[in-house]
Formats: sequence, structure tokens, C-alpha cells
Amino acid sequence: MPTIFTRIVQGEIPCYRIAETEDFLAFLDVRPQAKGHTLCIPKRETDYIFDLDDDQLARLMVFAKRVARAVEQEVPCQRIGIAVIGLEVPHAHVHLIPLNSMQDMAFGKTPLTFPPAEMQALADAMAARW
Repeated sequence: MPTIFTRIVQGEIPCYRIAETEDFLAFLDVRPQAKGHTLCIPKRETDYIFDLDDDQLARLMVFAKRVARAVEQEVPCQRIGIAVIGLEVPHAHVHLIPLNSMQDMAFGKTPLTFPPAEMQALADAMAARW
């Protein structure tokens, strides 16, 4: 059965899209740790990030770096934190989280919520920076 991320790639589930290439997709996390929390994924479903071949892993990180630059231009923050947890969805992905404090990247806390219109406006603004 396809993962939720594969279903997003295939257009079965909508997302707040920020950036896309032939191989990768970036979109806002709908359960964000901080405003602007973004996920970068390979379009090809691979469960574990370290199962990606070296070239694809390197290209995913370069893609994530470019997306992070768009995020930090739209969300005031000290830095963009990066995390790879890999337990919540069996599809390799990188979390990009705007940070102003260490608590902004505390995955045990209750996720933030933002109105859909605000999420879409933020995604559109970041996409324009891409």
C-alpha cells in the first residue's frame, strides 16, 4: 500500500506545495512544530533515508538546502533546523524547521495549527522564493 507521501506525490491527497523537481517534492507539514515546518521527500517511495543511493541522498540534501533558503526568507527565525526521524511515515523525508529556540524542534509537543488560508499563503510565498 502506498504511503501518505506517495499519495501526495500522486495527487491523491492535497498538500501545501512549496517546491518540486522531477525527483523531489517539498510541502508544509500539516502537523508543524513551528510556522513554516516543511518536509522534503524523494518522489520514489523508499522507507529508510539511508536506503537511498548516495547520489539520490546527496541530491535530496541539496534540494532541502535550497528549500530551506526559501523558508528562512519567509519565516523570521535564527536558523533552519534539520531532522530525519524516519519513524512516523515509512517514506524517507527531511524535516526543515524554523528555529528561534530549542523548543521549536521538540517532536513530543503538541503540533501547532494554522488556518488553511494562512498555510496556503505561506506555501505560495515560499514557492515564489524557490
